Amino acid sequence: MAIAGQGITIIGGGIGGLTLALALRAKGAEVRVLEQADAIREVGAGIQVSPNGFAVLNALGLGDAFAKISVTGQAVSLRDYKAGREVTRLDLTGLPDPQSYRFVHRADLIELLATSVREAGVTLRLLQKAETVVPGPRPRVELANGDHVEDDLIIGADGLHSVLRPVLNGVAAPFFTGQVAWRAVVPNLMGHPPEARVHMGPGRHVVSYPLRGGEAVNLVAVEERRDWQAEGWSHIGDPAQLRAAFADFGGMVPEMLHAADRPGVWGLFRHNVARHWFGENVALLGDAAHPTLPFMAQGAVMAMEDAWVLADRLDRAEDVAQGLADYQNTRRDRVVKVVETANGNAWKYHLSNPLMRSAAHLGLGMMGRLAPGKMLSQFDWIYKHDVTAAR
Repeated sequence: MAIAGQGITIIGGGIGGLTLALALRAKGAEVRVLEQADAIREVGAGIQVSPNGFAVLNALGLGDAFAKISVTGQAVSLRDYKAGREVTRLDLTGLPDPQSYRFVHRADLIELLATSVREAGVTLRLLQKAETVVPGPRPRVELANGDHVEDDLIIGADGLHSVLRPVLNGVAAPFFTGQVAWRAVVPNLMGHPPEARVHMGPGRHVVSYPLRGGEAVNLVAVEERRDWQAEGWSHIGDPAQLRAAFADFGGMVPEMLHAADRPGVWGLFRHNVARHWFGENVALLGDAAHPTLPFMAQGAVMAMEDAWVLADRLDRAEDVAQGLADYQNTRRDRVVKVVETANGNAWKYHLSNPLMRSAAHLGLGMMGRLAPGKMLSQFDWIYKHDVTAAR
């Protein structure tokens, strides 16, 4: 079932939705994107795009353009929280393509994707807030302004609060993890090198890496808390509270925290991977299907992989139903493994017992010195997975 000429509506103008729009348009589909905001933009800060995500952007013809707006990651450096001493190092220059692990500001990637889909002939409709989706032979999106949109196929790429997910799976309450994350982008006045640094402390950790040619630094600080924080990206926290929570961290951390004058703050919630990703001529993509905690840096990349696979399976299937089933069957086990790995990662950074933490750091250091290749190869199942080459 070639999808050339098929009308496809995508709900959501984020990274996943725009990547899908570009992938579908490349196969000749007539695509429109419904975005509830008044402009195509991304709130938030930086993301890490590992080689499996870079492969998708490269296959869509955006590899060179993306390289210009991003920073090549040379390493992941795990550090002790007090003095900032390096515990061990994941050398990313050992990847098959050392230029394929990159740090980028979300807004810059969104701008690149939005420009590309417009140039490709995709229709972007702003201020289109979806209220619900009705599957069927001719599915439709009911809009908040009373209008509706019908099409051959409708894709919900509308994130955590997807309007399509409960239609297919019912309503399920997320589980608060007892962790709160702060984030900010600050000037790189401390000379942060082109690597992701993870400062690991009792019940807390701080991740940082450079953006925008090294002129800025993306900062994410995670702390364990009992109090409940509303889910979302738009809450502004008290910078004094952030600094107090990480006051005993050393190295570059104090200088970065001092520069964070308007940090965002949000509670980290755990969601189940959706059981049903598709219905009659409708489907879910990205966070709408499989939200993940940020401890594997794979949220946006999984949405990119979804986008490529969905477009490919629809184009090669005998009919829409088979294409959507092939898409879920191809993707679900992989994203479940990524989500479960992310769920289990935080405790490794948050060891509170000093003896356990010292022993764990000693073990990591020895592995890094004695078997540096093994440190990197443990992530082969993520980084070397290329959906653009799989058939």
